[in-house]
Amino acid sequence: LALALALPSVALDNGLALTPPMGWMSWERFRCNVDCQEDPRNCISEQLFFEMADRLAEDGWRELGYKYINIDDCWSAKQRDAAGQLVPDPKRFPSGIKALADYVHARGLKLGIYGDLGTLTCGGYPGTTLEHVKQDAQTFAEWGVDMLKLDGCYSTGEEQAKGYPEMARALNATGRPIVYSCSWPAYQGGLPPKVNYTLLAEICNLWRNYDDIQDSWDSVLSIVDWFFTNQDVLQPAAGPGHWNDPDMLIIGNFGLSYEESRSQMALWTVMAAPLLMSTDLRTISPSAKEILQNRLMIQINQDPLGIQGRRIVKEKSHIEVFLRPLSQAASALVFFSRRTDTPFHYTTSLAKLHFPKDAVYEVRDVYVGKIVGALKTGDNFSVVINPSGVVMWYLRPTALPVQ
Repeated sequence: LALALALPSVALDNGLALTPPMGWMSWERFRCNVDCQEDPRNCISEQLFFEMADRLAEDGWRELGYKYINIDDCWSAKQRDAAGQLVPDPKRFPSGIKALADYVHARGLKLGIYGDLGTLTCGGYPGTTLEHVKQDAQTFAEWGVDMLKLDGCYSTGEEQAKGYPEMARALNATGRPIVYSCSWPAYQGGLPPKVNYTLLAEICNLWRNYDDIQDSWDSVLSIVDWFFTNQDVLQPAAGPGHWNDPDMLIIGNFGLSYEESRSQMALWTVMAAPLLMSTDLRTISPSAKEILQNRLMIQINQDPLGIQGRRIVKEKSHIEVFLRPLSQAASALVFFSRRTDTPFHYTTSLAKLHFPKDAVYEVRDVYVGKIVGALKTGDNFSVVINPSGVVMWYLRPTALPVQ
């Protein structure tokens, strides 16, 4: 670690990911399914990525900002080639990654790929050991890759402290703009003193801090709990070009109800999280699509200030309130119910939520899409929050107190 700390010149000055990256990722939904004989439609193959690229380009996703098509683990052959280069599995990716990147780029999208800083990837494919860092960065650049997720299976803390900064330098040296997603902090427990977030922000564009998401509400809640319990450490680390990544959106899969899906979207947005969907866009339900394509939600997520939100209230009634400051003195408020019984009437005021005295706000309901009305800081108001659900507001000041 001393080595990494002695290198202030590693600053990741790549000018990328100034707002949280948005797109699609294969892992949560399709995992390491490599059986293209039995399951050709859902296996990790170029066909899957061609089809998802078509969906992003043709079903309204791209225009909303969902630009990245990200290949996760299990894409490569089981061995490097004679020159020591990573190669895609020849049966599942017969056209090669460069051709896939060209296909994706022709649709106005960007391609992400997966690597692992270790002897093997988590799925048992060739990893990127320290002697391969420069070579692999060069390979990815030549293929036309736009984002790299670098995992941390099968590596030591020392190798990570050396390898993650080294990959940042190697990617920059290729001359190709490649967004760099690190799993480094997740392998070090996600918290200081083992994780130095000031250093991390100079090395990576986004980073996984905590456990992998699974297709369940319990998993979503465990991530929310960890992130907001540790918000004093995590919140200041995020900003344009460097984001905390609570992992993929699982909306549209099997584990979340409608209310839980709305909650994941709202909470990830308040966290200024990358919006990387992992679902089957070929069969996604209209209701899941509507949540993921909510324009005002995306506008809030992509706010140029890039301030991560915080939990500001935790009530005995199992209601929690989250606040994210936005540009032009606007804010996003999320009222979240952990209750599992009935819809709850929650009463508060903007004054209680520490909004400036004597201000007036236009309130818009993010999911309903309608203006709720004008609200003075001192006015009491009530919201009705469904079990495991959210009410989300976008507040724009119409009158601010005279300073």
